[in-house]
Amino acid sequence: MTSIDLNADLGEGMGTDEDLLHIVSSASIACGGHAGDAATIRHVLERCKALGIRAGAHPGYADPVRFGRFRLVMSLEELLGQIREQLLLIRSIADEVGVPVSYVKLHGALANQTAEELAFAVGVFASIQAMDAKMAVLALDGSEQVRAARAVGLPLIREAYADRAYTPEGLLVPRSREGAVIAEPALVVERCLRLARAGEIVAIDGTVLKSAARSICLHGDTPGAVALARAVRTALETAGIAVAPVPPEA
Repeated sequence: MTSIDLNADLGEGMGTDEDLLHIVSSASIACGGHAGDAATIRHVLERCKALGIRAGAHPGYADPVRFGRFRLVMSLEELLGQIREQLLLIRSIADEVGVPVSYVKLHGALANQTAEELAFAVGVFASIQAMDAKMAVLALDGSEQVRAARAVGLPLIREAYADRAYTPEGLLVPRSREGAVIAEPALVVERCLRLARAGEIVAIDGTVLKSAARSICLHGDTPGAVALARAVRTALETAGIAVAPVPPEA
């Protein structure tokens, strides 16, 4: 049976965590940068353990006021220090809870910057690899994140976005542009089915992009996020597509 992973960014204070944990198969947990703290990390990890959900780290720029969605001007070493601090926090709590942190997925502006800039992405992923060479990267398929993960030797999980518009180059349309977030549930469901069945995503200008992504991100802060996530899972399973964590590419 064909299978695909559904992941969501959790521990961000959106009030949707518990519902989404009963829908997704992987949870990317905010670890104190753009959102989250020790208490929220522990809570989500404990729920992942109880429900059998794969847990991952979701670090970003340490800028909770702007939710990590703006690029900060700082040295690479300062940024890497922020990322290491967030990963050490979630890993220490995960060890206490008894849950492995299986992957890392970058958040917001940090994710977009690594998707666009190969040298920058290599620097970030090399730092993660030095901490844990077995940590997989949940990376936007077709972006520089994929090439950087390959370059430093990290396991790779290719990701696509259910409710975000794509540029013809395969990157996410900036949230500042109209149409960047897709709000129509039927369209989101159709996109997910097309990706799972045919490995295709339609860009904002109509360009058909090929994608090898086998993990789909469902945002917890999208209006109607829970109902939308439930509709996506129901549609996939009705089509005979199992929802389950996919193993990383070595």
